[in-house]
Amino acid sequence: MAALFSLRRTVPALVLGACAVTAHASDDAFRAAVVIDHGYDVHAGQTYASVSGRELKLDVYTPAAKPVDAIPVVINIHGGGWVFGSREGASLTALPYMQIGFAVVNIEYRLAKTALAPAAVEDALCALQWVGRNAKRYNFDLGKVVVTGTSAGGHLALATGMIKGDSPFTNQCAANEPAWAGPYVNVAPKVAAVINWYGITDVADMLQGPNVRSYAVQWFGSMADRMAVAAQVSPLSHVRKDGPPVLTIHGDADPLVPYAHATRLHAALNKAGVKNQLVTIKGGGHGGFTLEQHIDAYEATRAFLGSLGIVPAAK
Repeated sequence: MAALFSLRRTVPALVLGACAVTAHASDDAFRAAVVIDHGYDVHAGQTYASVSGRELKLDVYTPAAKPVDAIPVVINIHGGGWVFGSREGASLTALPYMQIGFAVVNIEYRLAKTALAPAAVEDALCALQWVGRNAKRYNFDLGKVVVTGTSAGGHLALATGMIKGDSPFTNQCAANEPAWAGPYVNVAPKVAAVINWYGITDVADMLQGPNVRSYAVQWFGSMADRMAVAAQVSPLSHVRKDGPPVLTIHGDADPLVPYAHATRLHAALNKAGVKNQLVTIKGGGHGGFTLEQHIDAYEATRAFLGSLGIVPAAK
């Protein structure tokens, strides 16, 4: 299901759910929303891991008419400072990706009230392995796996793409394999790109000093080695020349995640020779961008993915 309408014409109805019901929604935008409703199936409540006494769930959105070729897939990770939020609350952010032909895997993860850091990182890495194990079932193209998220979800998207597959953070994934499945094999695909919406890139920076934030403190609680763990889960600690391409979208007036997190990551990726782009939202806060800014950010996203051959280049 390739893009049937241009992104600029459809995003007003798709990026911000409220826009789809305004009197000013264009006919093309309305038709695009109907096309997605007609053309996609939802496979809700799939269990991808059992940890901390609970089952972790994800939802899968796939084209109703199975294409001949495997399709690109995006793992969508909600924000909320690792302390609140839900996959349901992030579901509408999947719509622009569906419009350009992606399958979507929309995941939940353990919040601080259930398990402290690094649990959320471990969960996101297991979700990536779930995608690898279920590629044939859902017709995923494992050469075109994208991870995206906002705020803490942006951090987790970066961590998922940048942390190596043999990291101890993936040990939990092995523990979820049934005993009769034979030797454990890490089937996580290599991430083809990360779309980072104002994510935290230096977690330790949020735990002490001028940028300390209560949500980060809550994620670590009173653990004695919190600074060491924070460094281990920080995307800046995992920059390497063979890492995935990264597009970062960040407002330069963000009060919750300093804009410097974006510029520092951009500089580190440039130094390592990793393809990346920083889209600065002038005057933008922590999300809450204007409609035009949001449209521009998604158009930059599509262009970036097109430059990588993950989706057709926009005409």
